[in-house]
Amino acid sequence: MDRVTKIADRLAGVGGIVAVCLGGSRARGTHGPDSDFDLGLYYRPPLDTAALRLHAAELTGGTVDVTEPGGWGPWVDGGGWLTVDGEHIDWIYRDLDRVHRIWQQCQAGHFEVGTQAGHPLGVYSHAYAGEVAVGRILADPTGELAALRERIRTSYPRPLRDSLVANARWEAPFTLSIARKGVPRGDAFYIAGCLFRVVGLLAQALHAQAGCWVLNEKGAVQAAGQLPNAPADFAPRAHALFRALGATPEELATAIDDADRLAAEVLDNLSPG
Repeated sequence: MDRVTKIADRLAGVGGIVAVCLGGSRARGTHGPDSDFDLGLYYRPPLDTAALRLHAAELTGGTVDVTEPGGWGPWVDGGGWLTVDGEHIDWIYRDLDRVHRIWQQCQAGHFEVGTQAGHPLGVYSHAYAGEVAVGRILADPTGELAALRERIRTSYPRPLRDSLVANARWEAPFTLSIARKGVPRGDAFYIAGCLFRVVGLLAQALHAQAGCWVLNEKGAVQAAGQLPNAPADFAPRAHALFRALGATPEELATAIDDADRLAAEVLDNLSPG
């Protein structure tokens, strides 16, 4: 960890970088010995990517593909994957002004879902605020990121909670109803996509109800199952939808019926939006 802190201190001196924050499982304390170190590089343009590439080469002893902003897509943004003496250290860009704007939108109850490689459910915009809330700041010379984190940690915005719960209330039943159109054709691909979407909506709503941030799809179902308003068997029932999906119309209809019952239980347990 001392090495990562030293790297963060040096990164904070690169042109455009305002702060560096440790994220992911390392920040949450749920990491294993082989977990990556995810470093969020909070910046304002122009970002000195030439200096970042030089620093990466010095750390790794070789050439590293450090992207320009936007090189990894509209939401993950960009960065680089480094291996330093056997440890995986990922640099992930975050436009700080964009994070501020999204936090303002969260307080007004607005969110969007963006298409992004590696995120089959899509990136929910409020994940940017969640990253700040759960992250561990390693370098923040001006104190700007720490001040933002304090505001985000103070309370989960009620308008955002209401929006996410209300969205699940209409979209989950609607998605299940249109999933049934694929049953006569045995369209397992389409139905699986609908079920995945519904489970994701329920996980988002459960987290919002509890005032907890969802950063991505990984582990979201298991975490949702541990929240106060979740059915006790939420996670195993959600996962079972995909193990038992089948291919015949009868099997597919049964899976949708199971998802319908699960969704109804979850939504009945949530406070009105």
